[in-house]
Amino acid sequence: MTAYLLIAVLSYFSGSIPFGYLLIRVFRGEDIRRSGSGNIGATNVARRSPALGFLTLLLDALKGFVPVVLTLLWAHGTAEATSRLLAVPQPADSAHIYTLASMAALFAILGHMFPVWLGFRGGKGVATGLGSWVAIAPKSILVTMLVFLLVVAVFRFVSLGSIVAAATLPLVAVNLGDYHQARLELFAMAASSLLIIAKHHKNIRRLLAGTENRLRVRRGHS
Repeated sequence: MTAYLLIAVLSYFSGSIPFGYLLIRVFRGEDIRRSGSGNIGATNVARRSPALGFLTLLLDALKGFVPVVLTLLWAHGTAEATSRLLAVPQPADSAHIYTLASMAALFAILGHMFPVWLGFRGGKGVATGLGSWVAIAPKSILVTMLVFLLVVAVFRFVSLGSIVAAATLPLVAVNLGDYHQARLELFAMAASSLLIIAKHHKNIRRLLAGTENRLRVRRGHS
């Protein structure tokens, strides 16, 4: 129980680092929450600075990826140490290890969405979700990324691509068997997908109303 609590707390605080807010504050002297959609994520940051938007995307993904990878390394190391201590070869409990890792993923995403530093008003969790789950279910993430790119290419709505990709993730994981037979991992994956979709509620309303902004492709002039 202590391990679960520690992983949840540390992952939450990792995910709660508001990189988009900090980067715009430091390099532009502005509050990103008062610009564009008011979101602290990479898409809104990119409206002020494409370079800072890309950096935000990378850092938001890493703050999910790092706690998950550290949890996996710790859990595998603990299993091996226990086996050596008992002097009995024991197969690692994969379901338990990936349950711990999925908890790290879920709480990192929660940290991004509800950061204590910003009054629990954070981003939508897409980049942090990507970074978190790619360390656990890389095949499923690859498929959902392709889904995202396809939806955006066809409809030119980044929000729609994010929503459809999030909804697709647990379904893909089930069909590919990419959840290590850990039911709690699948539950955490589904919960994070639902949270991401719920965080897009304003986008969903705008999509239904036909007022959502489309992705603009800049073309050079000859």
